[in-house]
Amino acid sequence: MAITSANQLELLQTAEAVAREKMIDPGLVVEAMEESLARAAKSRYGAEMDIRVHIDRKTGRATFTRVRTVVEDEELENYQAEFTVEQAKQYMENPEVGQEFIEEVPPVEMGRIAAQSAKQVILQKVREAERDRQFEEFKDRAGTIINGLVKREEYGNVIVDVGAGEAILRRNEKIGRESYRPNDRIRVYIKDVRREQRGPQIFLSRTAPEFMAELFKMEVPEIYDGIIEIKAVARDPGSRAKIAVISYDNSIDPVGACVGMRGSRVQAVVNELQGEKIDIIPWNEDQPTFLVNALQPAEVSKVVLDEEAGKIEVVVPEEQLSLAIGRRGQNVRLASQLTGLDIDIMTEEQESARRQAEFELRTKLFVDNLDLDEFFAQLLVSEGFTNLEEVAYVELDELLVIDGVDEDTANELQARARDVLEAQNKAALENARSMGVEDSLVEFEGLTPQMIEALAKDDVKTLEDFATCADWELAGGWTTIDGERVKDDGVLEPFDVSLEEAQDLIMTARVMLGWVDPADLEAAAEEELEEADAEETEA
Repeated sequence: MAITSANQLELLQTAEAVAREKMIDPGLVVEAMEESLARAAKSRYGAEMDIRVHIDRKTGRATFTRVRTVVEDEELENYQAEFTVEQAKQYMENPEVGQEFIEEVPPVEMGRIAAQSAKQVILQKVREAERDRQFEEFKDRAGTIINGLVKREEYGNVIVDVGAGEAILRRNEKIGRESYRPNDRIRVYIKDVRREQRGPQIFLSRTAPEFMAELFKMEVPEIYDGIIEIKAVARDPGSRAKIAVISYDNSIDPVGACVGMRGSRVQAVVNELQGEKIDIIPWNEDQPTFLVNALQPAEVSKVVLDEEAGKIEVVVPEEQLSLAIGRRGQNVRLASQLTGLDIDIMTEEQESARRQAEFELRTKLFVDNLDLDEFFAQLLVSEGFTNLEEVAYVELDELLVIDGVDEDTANELQARARDVLEAQNKAALENARSMGVEDSLVEFEGLTPQMIEALAKDDVKTLEDFATCADWELAGGWTTIDGERVKDDGVLEPFDVSLEEAQDLIMTARVMLGWVDPADLEAAAEEELEEADAEETEA
């Protein structure tokens, strides 16, 4: 096939037709044609030549040109597409390195193979343009709900026609045992849009908590208008869910607005989610209060919050225990997801027994170490003393408030406590040295002998070993695995070392060893401070 005057306009007509069908820019199709013709020309004139084709956007005339670039003598590699300054003087006046010499060459006759190759180039370019258009259309729609048409099901995954392409609803993103037939209409949440090798991939979900939040936004005008805000959502897809809401207008009840007249609003969401039961809960800044709400319908007697560990203890009456936990732990699990806290539920009897055990353990500690009778030791525990350090180093006045304790008795108590602690420290240090702990770690400020002994048992015996530790390895922490919070035990956790304290200790060790420049730390701290100030200003 030659590019003659008879088919010049046909090129533009073909480009227009393809662009209309695929809903892409006609210019992209013409560029694909230019590239395919250039490739065909290279097969005729030589692959090493720089052959370019330009199709006039008005007349459709294709112009074939050969381009040669002026290069330095030592950089000349491709004799077909490059030439030196000296060689270029035959074609150009005063040639300079980097200049291009362009000459027109005769159009090529496209054989069957060249025509097939050109077709493949055009199809590839059109596919790429389609993918780019699809990605651009959907990249900003992640986090929204879309209606689609089921095309087919593959290995449990549902392929959905979303208008400008196909999207996938994975098996684990379907609610319960949902099944769909071709041409079924489906409402889904766009969870993610990614540009991948095989084109943009649109991932859908019906189990995401955000799907429920978006459904409520569609059913409840107050949420759409920002008067009511959804603060948290926890779901057991197809079974039960909890949603926490807050109203910024005192005259509007957030729970009532979400339920709607005779439950009409919440029922519309329930129907879409295959009958999933939904508990609508008023959100509260006070975490214990919020948790009490989240555990509804169970009644809570007492809540004890440990903010540092992200853990909360809930005490309920015996008859409310099964209701608070829920079938297969569903109620407490959803409440935990909603609040972001690890919840430990116990009955009033269990809590009383635990407190009694702690009381007896602390009483025994003081009896055994301070040579006290049981009654006196119980007095100390009742006043809130939990360990020997508190007795040894507390202000004297705090001991004098105990009935029957005068100044001499208080001084004697503190002296005994300090003697015991010194003996324990000496024994811990000797044990640590026997395990091979070096002086660099013993002399490091901030670690007690008991801490050094614990580190030695964990095979941390030098300052270098200590400096390579991670903060959570020392202070402990929590890891979320498959939605469940798992405890990571820290070596120094029994000594109440916080994550921040662990970070400071490790960084100090690294500075002492010369691994970190103190100036870098100061710069990072200043940067964090500036960012915090900027956030406060924006707020």
